[in-house]
Amino acid sequence: MYKCCIFDLDGTLVNSIYAIQKSVNDTISRWGLGPVTVEQTKIFVGDGYKKLLERALKACGDGELSHYEEALKLYPGIFKGCCLYRVEAYDGIMELLDFLKSHGIKAAVLSNKPHLRAIDNVESVFGKDFFDLAYGEREDMGIRKKPAPDGVWAMLRELGAGREECLYLGDTNTDMETGRNAGVDTVGVTWGFRDREELAAYQPKLIAGHPSQVIQYVKDVNKIE
Repeated sequence: MYKCCIFDLDGTLVNSIYAIQKSVNDTISRWGLGPVTVEQTKIFVGDGYKKLLERALKACGDGELSHYEEALKLYPGIFKGCCLYRVEAYDGIMELLDFLKSHGIKAAVLSNKPHLRAIDNVESVFGKDFFDLAYGEREDMGIRKKPAPDGVWAMLRELGAGREECLYLGDTNTDMETGRNAGVDTVGVTWGFRDREELAAYQPKLIAGHPSQVIQYVKDVNKIE
């Protein structure tokens, strides 16, 4: 029986690809590089902004990463200014979250996005205190970013739930690895940034093409009529 659901943020709860793309392009354009496309950005994301910038710079011709250190300094400020650009919840997400709330199942957000920007996204789309917990990247607190299991385990301790009572939902290979590393059941969602084939390779409990399928899955597991 599931007592909590932990959601990835970008590509799972919200479509933030345009904000990320804009932030990358506004950063690397300083050196006449880019632009990266939406489809490229979907592949670059998932492992935190440092890896995002590394991938973008290499794809745009900076194979030696000569601009990497400066990009790392510039990006946080640029991203702060446009992290909400065209960000919106995916179709069916509100219905899924309302279903969880109405059945006493706790909901949390775990992202590799910088913590304050993750909170900006969550609160701008869903309002304050909508989720039971919401965390961005917190490596400064000794919690390694995904796919390390640290964030999931920290949330389970705060939520008072066991691994067998948790369902983790995400849209990338990083998320599938996170669920597997944390020892929790995992759902791969195909409405986000990656395709079904990438998710299926990790054999999640469910691959969902719409949040309504997650509702039905939880109903079946928790024996909800």
